[in-house]
Amino acid sequence: MSDVDKNKGEKKVKKTSIPRTPIPEQSPKERAKNFEEVALGYTRDQALIEASRCLQCKKPKCVAGCPVGIDIPAFIQALADDDPAAAIAKLKETTSFPAVCGRVCPQEDQCEKLCILGRKHEPVAIGRLERYAADREAQNGEGARPEKAPKKGKHVGVVGSGPAGVTAAGELAKMGYGVTIYEALHKPGGVLVYGIPEFRLPKTIVQRECEYVESLGVEIKLDYVIGRTMTIDQMLENGHDAVFLANGAGLPSFLNIPGENFNGVYSANEFLTRANLMKAYRFPDYDTPIKVGKRVAVIGGGNVAMDAARTALRLGAEVHLIYRRSMEELPARKEEVHHAQEEGIEFHLLTNPVRIKGDQDGWVEEIEVIKMELGEPDAGGRRRPIPIEGSETMIPIDTVIVAVGTRANPLLTKSTKGLELNKWGNIVADEHTLQTSKEGVFAGGDIVTGAATVILAMGAGKIAARSIGRYLQGQPLLTPEEEEELKAAAEKAGVAAR
Repeated sequence: MSDVDKNKGEKKVKKTSIPRTPIPEQSPKERAKNFEEVALGYTRDQALIEASRCLQCKKPKCVAGCPVGIDIPAFIQALADDDPAAAIAKLKETTSFPAVCGRVCPQEDQCEKLCILGRKHEPVAIGRLERYAADREAQNGEGARPEKAPKKGKHVGVVGSGPAGVTAAGELAKMGYGVTIYEALHKPGGVLVYGIPEFRLPKTIVQRECEYVESLGVEIKLDYVIGRTMTIDQMLENGHDAVFLANGAGLPSFLNIPGENFNGVYSANEFLTRANLMKAYRFPDYDTPIKVGKRVAVIGGGNVAMDAARTALRLGAEVHLIYRRSMEELPARKEEVHHAQEEGIEFHLLTNPVRIKGDQDGWVEEIEVIKMELGEPDAGGRRRPIPIEGSETMIPIDTVIVAVGTRANPLLTKSTKGLELNKWGNIVADEHTLQTSKEGVFAGGDIVTGAATVILAMGAGKIAARSIGRYLQGQPLLTPEEEEELKAAAEKAGVAAR
């Protein structure tokens, strides 16, 4: 009998007195040597205790913080009732990726940030409970399937099988539309398979979530490069009544400093794609090699930089993470930064690369950096880093991994007439409907916003599915009630700004 079962008949414990339940993890010393998942997940007893902390608020703020609108109190109540099957069924009413989001979604900045319990105590561990419900389904073979509407006789083409594309496809399939996803790579999942390491998100989980969407009736075509294999116009001419562009922003940005063309310089995209999608960390069992020297410099401070640094560490390197601002401005999730520090990655903060020095054979051997200080805030509100004259130093390294952001790949957009782009090459889409300037074409996720989080891309997929469904039925993309709500929100924002 569990501790929870033993206490059922005892005096009710005040929820605010129950501390947040920590999640079991591999020890830093052990996990730094392997690619197995760092967080091990809740046990049944741990999940029951954590779910019991939820206040079941009459007006829950947490739901408003979720980009896909999960009924958070309802699924947590099901877990508190020890009914994980009901919890996963509730989750799948609104999300196709519960096991993924439970692992990589930044709940601390979204649903958990608005948790009412978190005002005076630690918030409920919503993400960890979502993961628990999804993992229990996988372990028990319980296959929650939402109801599907009758077939409507119309078909939608979706470009990209990342979070935005798969979410939109799943929602449209549930509405009764035929859906085909076109994926350029040889496996579905987009950034989930090529960008996020195994120790944060096992690829078997991504595969399972994609198979779930296929079970709803979605067809996924792999090795299909839209813009080359087929154009958007051809999609619209050959049986697709609407198209959703969710092809991401996968073109890497570089530093534009001397020496960036030496051997041993990777973009984070290439490095992580080799390691994750192509399993280079298991070479020679897999065909793709990856060269990592004894000392690696990773440039950047976001989640991608953390992923690259922690991957290089597991491949046997001493890793130096170079970031031009302070720890307070570091954009990566606090959990990932904490894990990186525990594992032994050396942080060089308020430091910026100046040039990369190579040997006579063209291989990287040092990186020159300069110390920075923070000045006045820039347009984004963060204090601008300013070089300190005369503070240059050299760091001996073998490999440089550049993780300073990505841009839109122009392959698709250049082959599509009538598609408005912004100055960065991203597709312009209406903020509330995701409709583009081209008839029947909608776009969302990183190809519109630039690189963002998995859950924001999923939120875009939900909006796109709603808009496409209305478009195909000849309805306004926004209801009068929605237009009034948006007008009221804009007026409220204007008053606040004044």
